[in-house]
Amino acid sequence: MNVLAIDTTTYVLGVGLIKENKLAGEMMTHLKKNHSLRLMPAIRTLMEEAEMKTEELDRIVVAQGPGSYTGVRIGVTTAKTMAWALGIPVTGVSSLELMAQNGRYFNGVVSPFIDARRGQVYTGLYSYEEGQMKQLEKDRIIMHEEWLKKLKDSGENVLFTSPDVEKHKEQITELLGKQAVFAQLTENILRPGELAMLGMEKEGADDVHDFTPNYIRMTEAETNWLAANQGQQTKSKGE
Repeated sequence: MNVLAIDTTTYVLGVGLIKENKLAGEMMTHLKKNHSLRLMPAIRTLMEEAEMKTEELDRIVVAQGPGSYTGVRIGVTTAKTMAWALGIPVTGVSSLELMAQNGRYFNGVVSPFIDARRGQVYTGLYSYEEGQMKQLEKDRIIMHEEWLKKLKDSGENVLFTSPDVEKHKEQITELLGKQAVFAQLTENILRPGELAMLGMEKEGADDVHDFTPNYIRMTEAETNWLAANQGQQTKSKGE
């Protein structure tokens, strides 16, 4: 199988290519630059290096979210457009599930996360069982402090992996102490080769028009509560 993988859900831009069931190559950067200008040139370069034509692809795999709204849209729109033009399926993979793969073999649970601003994160909970990562808690958007307290109460050792880990490291350490384990530098990045492999194991969407991003938005009640709570905090500081 020949598979092209695309990830633009964070500042990481990743393109991976599996050719005849072997990883042919990856292109990846972790830079605050415009994904919309750089994605197609990266795809073309990788395809040329692998001496492949787009017509030889059997499937497009894309990190479907959550993450940056703009980034998710860029990746999903590009994947859908290519899949529709080529008449091949498109497959979506959770960006958190992808990130959790970096925690293989960890003796505990894995909490991948992406900063969602205002003290919130996109996160979920995974563990390595029977040779694969299994989801223990569904992906969600949640106040990070609330999530960390829940993890603290579980008593489990927790591996945190995220491209945004430095923004939250102090809070994590303060609340979890020795329960918290941090991934190595290169284990905080979403790998496009892993994305391609995960996508090969999932069902593809034959009708690309029905394929949508997964933003994991908060409910209206949660949004209203957060706005009201922040308003009260702002007022208190001003008094």
